[in-house]
Amino acid sequence: MSDQQEAGLRARLVAAGVELVTREGVQALSLREIARRAGVSHGAPRRHFPTHLSLLSAIAAEGFGALGARLAAAVGDDAATPRERVAALGRAYLDFAFGERGMYELMFRHDLLESGQKGGLRATSLPLFAEFVALVGSARPQGTVPPAVAAGALWANLHGIAQLWGWGSLQLATGADAVEPLLRAALDAHLGPEDGR
Repeated sequence: MSDQQEAGLRARLVAAGVELVTREGVQALSLREIARRAGVSHGAPRRHFPTHLSLLSAIAAEGFGALGARLAAAVGDDAATPRERVAALGRAYLDFAFGERGMYELMFRHDLLESGQKGGLRATSLPLFAEFVALVGSARPQGTVPPAVAAGALWANLHGIAQLWGWGSLQLATGADAVEPLLRAALDAHLGPEDGR
């Protein structure tokens, strides 16, 4: 098999995994099912991915790429204030979490993030977080809390909103019928109240 065919097979396996996690969720991501969807023998993935974890990492990396593109598009308006850009990023993050539930769950699996193998997700996820830190740092008043800590707390809040809203818990507990008031409250809590409110 030529290098080009090998690269094509690897890409097909990842694409099959992306489609599978999008349609059926994380629990459907077996090596056999990914191979079947890619139209190859169940042993073929091992030629490109030494472990199931390495294939899942490659699939999740595609999710981080898609999330990164959405976030970049959301905050791309240089005419917006830093706070407006953080709010747009928060909305895009929540929209991704709600619209791509299976991929979102896969992307934040601790075992994939901790993977020391090539393709571990830290190399993919940390640059996105660094951009978020810079944006949060520009949107909040200087204080005693370092921007990375403030960004981490806001991200944890957004992640919690995404999970709890997805499970229906926030709607039940708060009576909210939309996520926007929760996003505004999170921004106020981590960036300070918006001017004029």
